[in-house]
Amino acid sequence: MLRVNRTAALSLLIISSSVFLLFQLYYYRKYVSKTAPHVQSRTGQLTSSDLHLQTVRMFLALVRRYRLPVFLADTAALTLLSQDALQHRDWLVQDLHCKFLCTNRPIISFALLANAWKFDPGFLSAAEQKGFELLQLRGTDPRLASLDTLSGEEIPLHFLLRCHRYIIQVVFLYERSGNYLWHGPLRLKPNMDRSFAPFKMLDYGRHAGAYDRLELVLTVLDGLDVRVPRNVSRFLSEQQNSHFLECHYRDARNFLQVQLKTKLYPDDSSSAAVDFRRKAKSLLHLASQTLAELNIPFWLSSGTCLGWFRQCSIISYSHDVDIGIFITDFSSNIVTAFRDAGLSLKHKFGKVEDSLELSFMSDDVKLDIFFFYKDGDVIWNGGTQAKSGKKFKYIFPQFSLCWAELLDMKVRVPCETLDYVLANYGPSWSIPVMSWDWKSSPSNVQENGMWPPKEWVDVIQVY
Repeated sequence: MLRVNRTAALSLLIISSSVFLLFQLYYYRKYVSKTAPHVQSRTGQLTSSDLHLQTVRMFLALVRRYRLPVFLADTAALTLLSQDALQHRDWLVQDLHCKFLCTNRPIISFALLANAWKFDPGFLSAAEQKGFELLQLRGTDPRLASLDTLSGEEIPLHFLLRCHRYIIQVVFLYERSGNYLWHGPLRLKPNMDRSFAPFKMLDYGRHAGAYDRLELVLTVLDGLDVRVPRNVSRFLSEQQNSHFLECHYRDARNFLQVQLKTKLYPDDSSSAAVDFRRKAKSLLHLASQTLAELNIPFWLSSGTCLGWFRQCSIISYSHDVDIGIFITDFSSNIVTAFRDAGLSLKHKFGKVEDSLELSFMSDDVKLDIFFFYKDGDVIWNGGTQAKSGKKFKYIFPQFSLCWAELLDMKVRVPCETLDYVLANYGPSWSIPVMSWDWKSSPSNVQENGMWPPKEWVDVIQVY
């Protein structure tokens, strides 16, 4: 009888425990799992890495569910990945150890290929149901802006999702007409919570950015399926030099309207102006391709830079295209490469050590390549008068390079564009000058001595 009672008691205890466990499971699945991720830890204690990884896991589950075309764009995580790949380690990690996605920062960044995703508000609702707090940042679509149309519809630029004090940044990359990717700046509106995230720590948003189109690969990081750039090192290099400047279309349109009223500027719609812009675009595209093959960066200089800055276009009466290259990027293969591309060398002035300048012809449009030298706090390029051997120097303040768009092409310009233009053209840069003397008109020109006659054969070559 005692044995029967013990057996009955044990059975009752097992049944009671099972019912209690089933109730716990039901309660968790119905109430808890909807608002918080299930955290697994090897030690039984929740670590910051555990929370971080589970937050990313929850986000990526939403990404799969709503088919968001995202890839890992976090610079710290990609740096770890790049370093690991260089050391030939196995980075297809199959366990939950947070080796790449936990970077000791409260932020991780992903990029979304916006043209490949139709915006679905269901994603945002699902994220909130999973316990994410959301901050949306939108801005005007610059792809709709032009000299004719200044207004544009608003588009998503950044999503910030917060959970367990961790921030997931989603930066939207849009395709631009120059066959490149662009993201907008992150600008908080007055009514937005400035304590929502450590904004100064974000990888993206301090300024707009531009990137080449990239190839992605699917891999496994810390046990999670994640897409990453195939060439991680190249993407990281682009990210560091991605600063993009938008042309000021409103100022450009005002400039053209004033010039039309005062008739100080030639008709930009004439057949000659349209023909020159077509030829200049073709020449600039050819120069960009040729220099890219040599891995030589260049920027818009002189009148071509002024045209972009002042009127978002080429100055139709300039009859040439001007670009700048730092002498440290010079290659002895430049002349051969441009000749192979179908251009003819018009002249070569100076030498690599001093005042080098190259000019090429394509049909009736000239491409001027000015080489720039750093000298203490200034940067300068040289000029040479062929008939006299006189040397000239054009002084600029220090500048860095940014991306911009001109004639549907992604090109570089000096980031400090106004300072650059002011140095070259002075405070009256906004007033068109039809008669320009390269030896005396620029505000920053200085005489720089003479080439010794015995060097003329090498430093003054006209073809």
